Amino acid sequence: MRAFFKIFFASFLALIVFTAILFFFFIAVVGAMASKDAPQVAERSVLQIDLSEHFSEQARNNPLSRLSGGERSAPGLYDVVRLIRHAATDEKISGIYLVANDNANGYAASEELRAELLAFRQKKKFVIAHGDRMSQKAYYVASGADRVYLSPQGALDWKGLSVELLFFKNALDRLNIRPQVFYAGKFKSATEPFRAERMTPENRLQTTEWLNDLYNVVLQRAAAARRTDTARLRRIANEGLVQNADDALREGLVDALKYDDQVRDELKGKVGAGKYDKLHFITLDDYKEVAAYRGSGDRIALIYAEGNIIDGKGDNESIGDADYIKWIRKARLDKSIKAIVFRVNSGGGSALASEHIWRELTLAKADKPLVVSFGDVAASGGYYIGTAADSIFALPNTITGSIGVFTMIPEMGGFFNEKLGITFDGVKTGTYADAPNVFRPMTAAEGALAQREVDRIYSVFKQRVATGRRKDIAYIDSIAQGRVYSGARALELGLVDRIGSLDDAVRCAARLAKTDGYRLREYPEEKGWFSELLDREKEEPAVHLQKQLGAEQFAAFRQLVELNRLCRIPQARVPFQLQVR
Repeated sequence: MRAFFKIFFASFLALIVFTAILFFFFIAVVGAMASKDAPQVAERSVLQIDLSEHFSEQARNNPLSRLSGGERSAPGLYDVVRLIRHAATDEKISGIYLVANDNANGYAASEELRAELLAFRQKKKFVIAHGDRMSQKAYYVASGADRVYLSPQGALDWKGLSVELLFFKNALDRLNIRPQVFYAGKFKSATEPFRAERMTPENRLQTTEWLNDLYNVVLQRAAAARRTDTARLRRIANEGLVQNADDALREGLVDALKYDDQVRDELKGKVGAGKYDKLHFITLDDYKEVAAYRGSGDRIALIYAEGNIIDGKGDNESIGDADYIKWIRKARLDKSIKAIVFRVNSGGGSALASEHIWRELTLAKADKPLVVSFGDVAASGGYYIGTAADSIFALPNTITGSIGVFTMIPEMGGFFNEKLGITFDGVKTGTYADAPNVFRPMTAAEGALAQREVDRIYSVFKQRVATGRRKDIAYIDSIAQGRVYSGARALELGLVDRIGSLDDAVRCAARLAKTDGYRLREYPEEKGWFSELLDREKEEPAVHLQKQLGAEQFAAFRQLVELNRLCRIPQARVPFQLQVR
């Protein structure tokens, strides 16, 4: 027996040692392979930007993309802006080729990209856009190019904007599930999908207003680029005058109809290359590895907040209050950081988590300048957390406001009893000991308590806004009520201070900090390649599911998943995901 255990433990120890050696060997080999073949910028290169790629607020890193052939790394939105700006002064970059089929980015993000393309052109460098089937949102950015080309048998989508919301009330009725909804703010429409079959008049009014505001920006930008007027562009959309590539050319929305090879021949001519010479394209991801745009001097903290606001720790797609309290506090207590820029791209979420993040930002503002920048969406809880700022920047087509609160507790007793044959019973020592309870209807007293708590949080929310915006609370109440606004309208109402990009917000923070030169310290901090690899493994199922379902179906699936977070906890958020088409 002793000999057996001796052999067993020796073999077990050898296995552990071998596994450890193999593990570290794998890390060394993969790390070396992932870091080799660094891209080079050839003379007369063309920077290629594919608008169908989604640019999150922060970069997405896939360390093994070159080896696995999987989803490539992608720079963040502000990285793209800075890369375009760097390319404008890079002697090796002759121009930009914009692949404009679809556009996976929101309208505010697209506005930032388009503005930087216009600035790039001021450096006497070309921007050529080409698409086969060009979506309206892609055309919005492409209209900022020198020349816009469409495939001869392609199409251009030009028909105006629309919003569609999913309503679950009939499905819940069939399942005998009754949503018990409590909300403050007559425009607070986030619970409508569960309590109504269609949009309420209030929601239709506010949606019509902000959607028209966004559409006006699209029309104004396109009219200026195509040297026409907005009335004509509106008529083209309303009368359906553009159905194919020939229509788009006839109406002056594009400059010519060209195949991809013809566009490449034109690019060769612009860079001075011969017919048989290679055309050197460099992608944003590759250019990011060689471009230097980090700056120098005093430090400014740039904290990105993207996704739903949740209690506790978050992930790559959510704003966990525990994480953001840590990062904001770290920037506040770091004496080398002279100012903080807080970038918000969120439709809100947990009211309590929003309050916690607001509190930490209020403390930071007392120590150093705090500037907030709104992205595509900064509404409800997303607006809440920005109210502590010295100054708030938004884009004209940012979705913001939605100052309101709701909570929802589903009553599922009928579903379990009538559909599954399951009943519930129990005992309790107090009137409210089993509340809230999803297996029975709420009593009138329980409903009154839930509504009172929602009203209390709403009152606190309005007070936070009134203090931050230095407005009378009665005025804030008149423009709150859960109403959603565009960034342009929010400026008129005093909910934001300026129309401007994230870069404008960073420059403002530098001025407030009285510093000429600065470098950014960005949060969440960049992870090591091995941590990124592990995180990507966690995200793979969602990525594959999105590819299989498609963007719109996946959005509906995500809304159903979010139901769990809506229940019981008071929420400050917009009506799910606003899909503008």
